[in-house]
Amino acid sequence: MFFSATQYAAATVTAAIRAGRFGPRGGVRRILVVSNTAAAPEVGTPLDRMAGFEKLRPEFDEVRSWNEFISPHHPAGWSPRAQDTLLWEKAVRLAWDLGDEPVEIACESIQANPSRAVADIFADSPIHVYADGLMSYGPTRNRIPHGMSSRIVRVLHLDLVPGLRPMLLSEYGVEPEAVPNEAIVDVLAQIGASGAGVLAERLPADRPATAVLLGQYLSAIDLITQDEEEQLHIRMLRAAARAGHRDVLFKPHPSAPAVYGESLEAAAGELGVRLTVLNEPVLAETVYAYLRPKLVIGCFSTALMTAAAFYGIPVARVGTELLLERITPYENSNRIPLTVIDAALPDAEHDELGAPLELAGAAERLTPLVRAVGYCMQSRKHHALREETAVWLATHLAEYQRYFKRRRLTSLRLPGGDPVRAEALRRHPAVRRAVRRLRSAAR
Repeated sequence: MFFSATQYAAATVTAAIRAGRFGPRGGVRRILVVSNTAAAPEVGTPLDRMAGFEKLRPEFDEVRSWNEFISPHHPAGWSPRAQDTLLWEKAVRLAWDLGDEPVEIACESIQANPSRAVADIFADSPIHVYADGLMSYGPTRNRIPHGMSSRIVRVLHLDLVPGLRPMLLSEYGVEPEAVPNEAIVDVLAQIGASGAGVLAERLPADRPATAVLLGQYLSAIDLITQDEEEQLHIRMLRAAARAGHRDVLFKPHPSAPAVYGESLEAAAGELGVRLTVLNEPVLAETVYAYLRPKLVIGCFSTALMTAAAFYGIPVARVGTELLLERITPYENSNRIPLTVIDAALPDAEHDELGAPLELAGAAERLTPLVRAVGYCMQSRKHHALREETAVWLATHLAEYQRYFKRRRLTSLRLPGGDPVRAEALRRHPAVRRAVRRLRSAAR
């Protein structure tokens, strides 16, 4: 059973299937289970009714809806009680005619629902985790119980930064496995063939957009306010205009309010830019393949890296410095995507734009930074990285200071922290009691 909440996730797992990552089809029944984790899924377009889904459908024997099955519960917030998991497994098997056959699960982020709920329900099933974005390069957000982590077979991921090794689930000894780029690009092209019709009707044919702006709806996850996010989009537009683009496409997040488009259109009028706001549920990669833009600008969206890695389109970032200051807590899983984008991409407001991103050799520079930030995020899970991180910080902190917080370095007694405060913390009675409790629990 393949669980997917977005069209991009379904495309990723379809690419993995076609690349042979799940073995031959003979004798195996494949079920795609779709879910909608938006705040109000009733008003959204289900994954299996989006343009292009018919290109993915042949890989699966059946398509089921998780939202419908657990209704009226919300898939992002519901998980079964421990004492009810056997009952839920029987209910799923009965409803979907699974019988007593062994089941394997392929799901997205195992730390959150609905993946966590499904893994609990099928408590004896092997689990294949697949990650479709930059978060795979960061550490696991939450602790995974041993009974679940021991069943995880591998982490399938997109090779967006060739040579950069994912940290996700590595503390449990889970090995990463890349989905071939050519496989995912081929799947995206097939989806795009259907989406191209939508774009042809929606976009002006006489003057196609030469720059694409990506919205993320960061205020929804409380990283910045709605007003600040509107200003972020306007900064993207001004950066595109500064680079000489007069026909611009803005692709908002599917959950973004309409006011975002209104404020951006007003700014476009002032700048003399013709702006198209694309509200239709079309993948960013479909837009890239259809328009072949000269520039893509965003904050820290994974779609920036797919533009560079899959299509060779020049990319640039806006607003990452603000997000690096605001993002909390330090363990926030968005920190690694934000770090990768900030470190790898040019600043759209100040740097020279228009050249394709040099991905060859990027991993050599990004690897020590990502591992150091990852250690600071989840030091208890990655003890082996401590010495490596300390050595690297001792020589590189001045250049990469913006990715680290002084308080975090102090609490971990790493270079760049306050040694006096660190010693005081170490000797504080409350801290000493907490350490004793942790050591006792570990024993």
